[in-house]
Amino acid sequence: MSGKITPIITSLLDNDLYKFTMLQAMLHQFPQTHGVYRFRCRNYQETAYPLRDIKPDLELQLDSLCELRFSQDELDYLRGLRFLRSDFVDYLELFQLKRRFIKVSTDEKNRLCIDIEGPMIQAMFFEVFVLAIVNELYYQRLSTPAVLEEGEHRLQQKIDSLHQYAGKQQRNDPPFIIADFGTRRRFSKTWQAHVVKALHRAEPNIVRGTSNVYLAKTLKMTPIGTMAHEFMQAFQALDVRLRDSQKAALEAWVHEYRGDLGIALTDVVGMDAFLRDFDLYFAKLFDGLRHDSGDPYEWGDKAIAHYQKLKINPKTKQLTFSDGLDIAKAWKLHQYFKERIKTSFGIGTNLTNDMGLTQLNIVLKLVECNGQPVAKLSDSPGKTMISNDTYLAYLRQVFELETDSDINTHISD
Repeated sequence: MSGKITPIITSLLDNDLYKFTMLQAMLHQFPQTHGVYRFRCRNYQETAYPLRDIKPDLELQLDSLCELRFSQDELDYLRGLRFLRSDFVDYLELFQLKRRFIKVSTDEKNRLCIDIEGPMIQAMFFEVFVLAIVNELYYQRLSTPAVLEEGEHRLQQKIDSLHQYAGKQQRNDPPFIIADFGTRRRFSKTWQAHVVKALHRAEPNIVRGTSNVYLAKTLKMTPIGTMAHEFMQAFQALDVRLRDSQKAALEAWVHEYRGDLGIALTDVVGMDAFLRDFDLYFAKLFDGLRHDSGDPYEWGDKAIAHYQKLKINPKTKQLTFSDGLDIAKAWKLHQYFKERIKTSFGIGTNLTNDMGLTQLNIVLKLVECNGQPVAKLSDSPGKTMISNDTYLAYLRQVFELETDSDINTHISD
């Protein structure tokens, strides 16, 4: 490795659980799938300095990342998760990210570009690491004693609010459950560990889990996660009709996990199109649904109405909310839904990067699979990433979606 740096990522467990669960499913069922991922900073005009300035350090961090292997202790921990199969952990024992699959450059507007292309059983495992590295490199230059002091102040306010909400819970109330989902946009690795440990220690009955497998292991918390958009997007380019891609993805998940990890993501082509595919069969097999875009109250009401239409008691199901939340928003949603359905909340940026600084809005999304374009048609304008208008129009037609402002949202914007 050329140059000397302090590695940001020092363990391959420092990743979100759903990367492991999706990787296992892809390895077992679609190991030859090829993917292309593109990086984008959605608020690049608001950054304190151009992200391109971190490019030299990012290159060195990626070199370091691609030298990592799983330790025996980490493999033993993964073998203890009942939904991970022994042959998959055997694969991880040999696993190492390949540097040749990821390239860093700048575009014609002098913005930072990161492109990942290769087998999805390699490419998909880069995303969270890369976003966490970009964030930490960016904020290293902005970190001051005053910033850290403000972060501590805001963390104490969160602890105070958790104590307040815990005090409002009645003995027979449904539980108010929060998990940390903040790895990809954290201020730093050290800060995320500090925040999660402090919140869990303050109210362990509320802050029960984390998506970060390393923190789950070290803090003895529950690792949380099922699937992300890329898993369902990939089926748009696999050997099924596009119209059947969501059902095929859900079927593949059921086949892989047979009752475990039963929270389905609903906004790959929008909630309405999802519910058309989420029939009685899937509604009984999955434990619940995850919200990641659009109005959460409308979404939740639609989900409850759908279960009622299928004559399923909504109180036996769970809604997991994970879109732009803070603790106060999560509490309000819990109060609104708690008598009708179980709830849980994944909070990311507001937990792990609430320092009084402008937060980077960075993503690294699957845009091609097996040589074909794929897309996510979010329920929130501005979240779609696509470079092919023709495919986007076709996708909307197939899933009977109205055209909206997302049609002009490109990966190159």
